Amino acid sequence: MIDIIFDEMELDELEDVPEPGLAKVITRAYQTDTYLSSKASTVVAEANGQVVGVVFGYPSENEDDINKVLINLSKKSADFKEPYIPDSETNTDEWYLDSIAVDPDWQGHGIGSKLLAAVPRMALNDGKSVIGLNVDFENPEAKKLYERKGFKTVGTQMIGDHLYDHMQRAAKQHSLLYV
Repeated sequence: MIDIIFDEMELDELEDVPEPGLAKVITRAYQTDTYLSSKASTVVAEANGQVVGVVFGYPSENEDDINKVLINLSKKSADFKEPYIPDSETNTDEWYLDSIAVDPDWQGHGIGSKLLAAVPRMALNDGKSVIGLNVDFENPEAKKLYERKGFKTVGTQMIGDHLYDHMQRAAKQHSLLYV
């Protein structure tokens, strides 16, 4: 399912990589200790015993470790002519929401919102008070969704050949009590 995100990002570096080869590297990445340990967090949504959504992220200081996994796996894959070196995507001292994806057959059923609702706990469990993410300039509907969830644009980020809004929000929303 995460390969959907890589497809949408249209990264030139991955243009010549056959889809099965990319899927294999991504799957292997998610099976590594780095992706399964305290370096990163993944939540999976299931329906009828089938994975229908996933959210993945990590504290910003772990980005290099996360990226090294993809670099090393792509080096070992015959499907990659050269290692895939991801661009930096995080801001300092944030919990970075790297990926959120919902099976196209299950979109519109609130799964994405439920996965997004799990993120603050993931961030707080990792000791982070700020959540960051990037949203493609060419995806205004996603940006509107994130704004409704309390995210604000704090800058821009170039990832591959696309410009992204870097958005953040507090991991814990405080409500005011008026007496």
